[in-house]
Amino acid sequence: MRDLIALLTFLAFTSAAAKPNAGLKTWSRFSKLPYPGDKAFLYDTFPEDFIWAVGTAAYQVEGAFEKDGKGLSIWDTFTRGGNRMATGDVGSDSYHNIHADIRAIGQLGVSHYRFSLSWSRIFPNGTRGSYNKIGTNYYRTLIKRLKEIRVQPVVTLYHWDLPDHLQQSLGGWSNPELVGIFKDYADFCFHTFGDDVKYWITIDNPFVVARHGYGTGVVAPGIKNDPDLPFRVGHNLLKAHAAAWHLYDRHYRPRQHGKLSMALASHWIKPSRTRLESLRECQCSLDHVLGWFARPLFTDGDYPPCMKARLGSRLPSFTQEEREQVRGTADFFALSHGAALSFQLINDSLKFGQQEDLDLRMLLYWVNAEYDRPPIFVVQSGWYVLGNTKTEDPKHMYYLKTFIAEALKSIVIDGVNVIGYTAWSLIDGFEWHREYGIRRGLYYVDFNTPDMKREPKTSATFYRNVIQRNGFPELPENRPAQGVFPCDFAWGVSANSIQVESTPSQFADPSVYRWNVNNGELMRLEGFSSPPLHRNTHCADYATVRQQVDEIRQMGVNHFHFSLNWSALVPSGDVARPNAALLGYYRCFTRQLLQASVTPVVTLWHHTRQRSSLPAPLDTANKWLNRETPEAFADYARLCYRELGAHVKIWITLNEPNDEMVSYQEGHQMLRAHALAWHAYDREFRHLQGGQVSLALHMDWVEPAFSFSREDVEPAKRVLDFFVGWFAEPVFGSGDYPLGMRSWLRQLNSLDLPVFNEEDRRLVKGTYDFFAISHFSTKLVTHAKEDSYTYTAVLEVQHMIDTTWIMSSMPVVPWGLRKALNWVKEHYSDVPVYVMANGVQEDPARFKDSLRVYYLYNYINEALKAYTLDGVNLKGYFAYALSDQRDPGFGLYGQVHEEVIVKASLSNYRNIIQHNGFPVQGAEPQQCPSLPQPCLGCHVLTKRPVVGFLTLVGSGVLITLGLIIYYSSRRHKECY
Repeated sequence: MRDLIALLTFLAFTSAAAKPNAGLKTWSRFSKLPYPGDKAFLYDTFPEDFIWAVGTAAYQVEGAFEKDGKGLSIWDTFTRGGNRMATGDVGSDSYHNIHADIRAIGQLGVSHYRFSLSWSRIFPNGTRGSYNKIGTNYYRTLIKRLKEIRVQPVVTLYHWDLPDHLQQSLGGWSNPELVGIFKDYADFCFHTFGDDVKYWITIDNPFVVARHGYGTGVVAPGIKNDPDLPFRVGHNLLKAHAAAWHLYDRHYRPRQHGKLSMALASHWIKPSRTRLESLRECQCSLDHVLGWFARPLFTDGDYPPCMKARLGSRLPSFTQEEREQVRGTADFFALSHGAALSFQLINDSLKFGQQEDLDLRMLLYWVNAEYDRPPIFVVQSGWYVLGNTKTEDPKHMYYLKTFIAEALKSIVIDGVNVIGYTAWSLIDGFEWHREYGIRRGLYYVDFNTPDMKREPKTSATFYRNVIQRNGFPELPENRPAQGVFPCDFAWGVSANSIQVESTPSQFADPSVYRWNVNNGELMRLEGFSSPPLHRNTHCADYATVRQQVDEIRQMGVNHFHFSLNWSALVPSGDVARPNAALLGYYRCFTRQLLQASVTPVVTLWHHTRQRSSLPAPLDTANKWLNRETPEAFADYARLCYRELGAHVKIWITLNEPNDEMVSYQEGHQMLRAHALAWHAYDREFRHLQGGQVSLALHMDWVEPAFSFSREDVEPAKRVLDFFVGWFAEPVFGSGDYPLGMRSWLRQLNSLDLPVFNEEDRRLVKGTYDFFAISHFSTKLVTHAKEDSYTYTAVLEVQHMIDTTWIMSSMPVVPWGLRKALNWVKEHYSDVPVYVMANGVQEDPARFKDSLRVYYLYNYINEALKAYTLDGVNLKGYFAYALSDQRDPGFGLYGQVHEEVIVKASLSNYRNIIQHNGFPVQGAEPQQCPSLPQPCLGCHVLTKRPVVGFLTLVGSGVLITLGLIIYYSSRRHKECY
C-alpha cells in the first residue's frame, strides 16, 4: 500500500517541474483530506535506510570558553553585556565530558550525531593564521569516538558563534569579506575532518543569524539599529554558503563523497480566513522566513518575488553570475523545526495577519512542492520544557512523538522524500536568549554537579524505543477486528432525558370551528363546544411519544436508555402524591417503545452538576447528606417499579454518581440509596417482573503517560481507584472502598472517607445484576509535575493528553474503551457489562458528522475486540445521544427549526447494528432466531370508539363537528 501511495505521488510530482508558488496548493490539499481519518495515528515504519539522529550546538553545550587556546565568540561577549543573567561559559561542559556524551549517544541507538564546530576553538581570531591544534584535536577525538560506536557525524560549520574578533574588526556578517574568510575556514574543516564526515551543514538557521542577530538584537551580536542590515547579512550568508559548497564540490566531493546543505528553519502558518488572499499571505510569510534562503538555493538563485515586491531596494540584488553561483548549492534540504526563533516569530510583522501553527507535516509537504521534491533531512526537531523539569518530561516526549509521527505520514501518505530526523537536543544546555530557563535535552544535566551528571529523561527512553522499532509498527491490537456480537446483544441509544408533553395533543380541545373554504382558515365559533367525550387518555394521544419512539425505531436499535425526573415525578417528596400526568406519560412512553420492539432502559436518578434533580424538600434539606434521602430514594424506586415495571426490565438506579464534585460523604449515602433501591426490587418486584437493576458509573480510561515506566502505572491505578473503584468496589467487590484509596488517604492523614459499618457493608455488597459504564475518552496521568498541565494535588498526579490523539472537546481514543472493559473483567471476573453511553461532541450544525462516524465505528470495533478477543462478558452498547435537542452536540439526530435531520452517524450506526458488528467479508450470515414482536395490551377491536366528521355547508362556509362512532373489526389490532 505504501509503495502504491509513493508511486502515485511521484507520478503527480514528476509530471512537471515545480512551478512558482507551487507550495500554495498545500493548504487546500490538506483541507480536503478525509477528516478525522487523516488525523488518526499512523502505525507504520520508516524506510530501512532512514537516518535517526540527535544533535547539539557547540556554544550551548561545550563550555570551556577560554580553555586550551579557544578565542572568544560573539556569544561570549554578548552574554556579558546588557541585562544578560547567564552565560554559556560552562554550558553542559561537553568539552570535558566526551565520554558521557558518547555514552548517551550510544544508549539512544541513533545512526547519526549532529554537532557544530566552534569556529573560535579552531581559529581563535577567525582566520587560519590563529590555528589552535588542541581545539582541533577535540573534534578529532569526538569523531573518532563516534566511529567506535558506529555513529556517523553530521557536522555544522557555523551555529551562530562567530569569532568575536571578526565581529569587532570587520563588523561580522555585515561585511562581504566574511565570504572568503568563511570559505577558508570551511576548506580547513573539509580537509581535516572530511574523510569521516558524509553530511555537512554550512550555516545553521541563517534567518535567526540575520534577523535576530543583526535586526532585533535578540541574539548575538545583538545589533538592532539598521532595519535593512539583516538583508545585507542574509545576502552575505548565502554567498558564503555557496562559496563553501563549490569548494567542496570541486575539491573534496570526488574523494570524500559527502553532501552539503544550509540548515533552514521555519514556522508553519495557517490562514485566518479561507480566502485566496489569506493563502497568498501565508505563502508570503513562509517566503520571508524560509524562502528568503531556500529559493536562491533550490530554485533560481534569487529571492522570492513576494520579498522583492514588498522590500524593493531594501533587499540586495544578485548579479546573474551570483545567481548561478548560489543556485543549486544544496545536496539536500536541511530543515529545522521546533522551538526556534524562526518558529516563534516574536512579533506579528511576518505573519501578515495569519496564524502561526505547529505542523511539521504540512511544512514538509510545502517544501516538497515548492522546491521540486528535494530529499529532506530534518536536522533539528523537538520542543522544550521549563527549566525546573528533571528526568520526567512528558510534554517534550509527546511533542517528539507528534513530530516523528508527522514525518512518518509525510513519507507514507504524502510521498515526501524525508531521509532523516534529528531529535533536539542530546543534552540540556544554554538555550540562547532563554539561557537556562528551558530545557530541550533528551538527557537531563545537573548543572550543580562538578561532572555535569547526565541522566536519561523519559523522552530519551521513548526515542530509543522508536529507533529500535524504526517507527511505530502496527501491532495486532491496532488492527480493526472482524466479527459479530451475539444474537441477543443489546444495541441501544441513550439520552439524558426525553421530551415530555403531559397534555394529550388529540381530543383535548372541545371548541367548534368553521372552515373558510376560500382561504382555508379555521375560525373558532364563540359560545359553541363539543360534548364531553367521556374517554380515557390513550398513549396515542401524545404526539411527542409517537415522534420520539418513531425516531428511536428508525435507528434500528433494540434498546433505549433514558432518565426519569425524580423531582418532577414526586415534587412534594411524598410518593403517595406523585405527578399522575407525568407518570402516565412515562408509562405510555415505555409501552410504546415495547410496541416498537425497543426495550426501555430506565435510570431513576441522573447526576448532573447543574442541578440536583432531588425533590424540593430533600434539595433544601442537605440533599444527599441527609440520612433520610436514601430511604426516600428507595420509596421513589418502588413507585417507579410498581408503575412502570411491567414494561421496564433494565433499571439503572444512579447514573454517573462518581463525579469529582461529589464528596465522599455524599457518595456514601448514594451507595446506600442504590443498595436500598436494589433490595426493594429484588425482594418485592423481581419475582413478578423478572428485570435487572444496577448502577452506571462514568469510566473514562486512565493511561500511564509513560507506559514503559513503573512509576506511572501506580498513579494511573490510583486515579481509577478514586474515580471508579470508589463506587464499584463496595458494590461489585469487597463491600468496602478500594484498599489503595483508603491507604492513600491514610498517608495524607485524611478522615474524609467514611467507614462502612457492618450493616451498611452487608446492605451494599452484591447489589448488582450487571456492570454499566459511561465511557467517552481517555486521559494520561503521570507523577511528574509540569506547569503546562492540570495537577491534582490530593492524588499527586498530573493529567495530560497525547498530542497525536484526535482532538474534539475530549480526545478521541478508541482503544481506551477496550482497556476500560478489560479493567472491569480483571477486577470483577465474568460480570455482565453494558456500555451505557458512548459518544462524542461535534458541532450540531455538522450533519455530515464525520468525527462521530469515525468515533462510533472505532469505539464499537474496540468493544468487539473486548468481547471476541479478551472474553469480556459484554451484553450491550449504547450510543450517546439520541438528539441534539436534548443533548446538544452529541445527537445522532440534528434539528433545524422544527425539522429533524438524520445525521450521517445515524445511518452508519444503523448499518453496524444491521450487521450485528463487523462480519468477515464473504462469511456466512449470522443466523439468529427471530424474536416475537411484543404488543402489550393488544385486543381484537370490537365496538371501539372512532372519530368521525359531519360537515354542514352553508353560505360558502363549512362547519365541521367531531362525532364518536363505533365499528366492529376482527382484522386490526391496536395497542394503547
